[in-house]
Amino acid sequence: MAWGSAARTGSLSFEKTAGLSAMFVALAAFSWGLSGGIGGILMGQGWDPVVVSFYRGAIGLLFVLAWLAVRPQGSGLASGRLWFWSAVAGVGVAGNFSFYFLSIAEGSVAVAATLMYCAPVFVYLVSFALRLETPTAFKWAAIAIVMLGIVLLTGIYDLGAGDVTLIAAGAGLLSGLSYAVFIFGFKFAAPHGSPQAILVIAFAVLILILFGLGDVEQMVAVLDTASWPLFVVLGVLGAGLSFIFYIVGLKHTAPAVASIVAMVEPVTASLFGVVFLSESLGALQVLGMALILFTVTALSIRASSQRNVVQPVPPVDQEKTPNPIDRR
Repeated sequence: MAWGSAARTGSLSFEKTAGLSAMFVALAAFSWGLSGGIGGILMGQGWDPVVVSFYRGAIGLLFVLAWLAVRPQGSGLASGRLWFWSAVAGVGVAGNFSFYFLSIAEGSVAVAATLMYCAPVFVYLVSFALRLETPTAFKWAAIAIVMLGIVLLTGIYDLGAGDVTLIAAGAGLLSGLSYAVFIFGFKFAAPHGSPQAILVIAFAVLILILFGLGDVEQMVAVLDTASWPLFVVLGVLGAGLSFIFYIVGLKHTAPAVASIVAMVEPVTASLFGVVFLSESLGALQVLGMALILFTVTALSIRASSQRNVVQPVPPVDQEKTPNPIDRR
């Protein structure tokens, strides 16, 4: 009887931990969705997408540096492989932030966020090319449906009459591709160090890249502008707390659950655009968005279920560096 009671207590404890972890993932996705809208407001005020991305990453770096200072154990900073793959992740996140905001500036928050959500499709295509994944009929069908959704969402079949420009569509897809680069960099860096160390290096690389590409005059002007509180909120939500919430949340959240919860991001971004930026979507665009979101989520759920069949689930208290591959 005592053993049964302990087992039930342990089960309830695990469910509570899993629920709390899923909430952290949801908070991260919600924060990312808001950051897209805040970036849209800033660019509407005339700020360059690269400058907005720079401050998002710079403020994020302060948070992950503090996280590393509090949890320095197992950082792996002496590993050359950690530095190399973290730098690759930094190139990816620099492209992700910049192309995402460029897509918003040239189009809309809803379109940019949904196109970025296509990142897992790029991961599969690269994995097929590198023979890391085995192509199947289901995967190719899912990719084809996502491509159809992209066509409907962007209106690329009739760009002359649509509201989405080639620059907006291309930048949105490049933001997803860049995030795929971040995923691969993080994945290969993870065995060599802690997630906070990886993010510190990645954000430092981001700052170096974007400082070289951005408008230095605008970067300095941010420090003496009435818009600086928005830049701070963008950095805190878009790169500071959100990445920490997501990494911590993934430790006890099943990839399938994380994939579903991550849909909060494009939905939040879209609603923000409609309510605060007076954006709108046509019926075909809404259909395209739905095809992308549900297909990518189904693809991630199927992939995680297949991994669970092959690999045993580690104990919930085991320390492990989570893989962000199932975020979008």
